[in-house]
Amino acid sequence: MSMKLVILGLLMEGDSHPYELRHKMKERFMLHYIKMQEGSLYYAIDTLCKDGYVDAVETVKDSGRPDRTVYRITDSGRGLFQELLLKQFADNQLVYHPMYAALAFARYGDQKQIYALVKKKLERQREAVRILKEVYYEHIPTVSRSVLHMMKSRWEHGETELLFLERLAADAEAGRLTERGMPIED
Repeated sequence: MSMKLVILGLLMEGDSHPYELRHKMKERFMLHYIKMQEGSLYYAIDTLCKDGYVDAVETVKDSGRPDRTVYRITDSGRGLFQELLLKQFADNQLVYHPMYAALAFARYGDQKQIYALVKKKLERQREAVRILKEVYYEHIPTVSRSVLHMMKSRWEHGETELLFLERLAADAEAGRLTERGMPIED
C-alpha cells in the first residue's frame, strides 16, 4: 500500500515517468521514512495503470536511452489516493522491533558476540541519526509542515533507538544480560 500511496502522491504533484518518481523518492530520502520495496515501483505503476488509477500520457524517446512512459493520475486515482491516505492515518498497527525476539533469549547467548553485533548497530545508528538530523534541517525551507513532522518523528525515533542501543551495548559489554532483579539505569 505504501508504494501505491507514494506513487499517487507524487503524481498528484504532476505527470512523471518512473525514473523521475524514483529520483524524487531518493531526493526526498523517502526510503529512510517509509517502508516500501524500491524494486516494486514498476510493478505498482503497471498495476495502477491496469486498474485505471493512472494513465500513460506520452512516451519520451531519447537517443541512447530507453523510452520513458510518462504517467498521469486519473480521477479514480485521486479517489484511491484519498482512500489510501486516510487509511494510513487511521492505521493503529503496532511496530515490533526486529531484535525483541532475540532479546527475550539473549541471556543464553554469547555476550561477547552479542556485544560485537550491537556495537555495529550502534555505530550505524549514530550515522543514521546524524543523516536524519541533517536531512530535516536541509528540508525546512522546501517541504510542508506535514513532511517536517514525518522527518522530525523519524529523527526522534532514531535518537530513542540510539539510547536503547547504547544501554544494550553497555550491558552486553559488561556481561550483564543474564542478570535479574535490577532496573535499567538511565
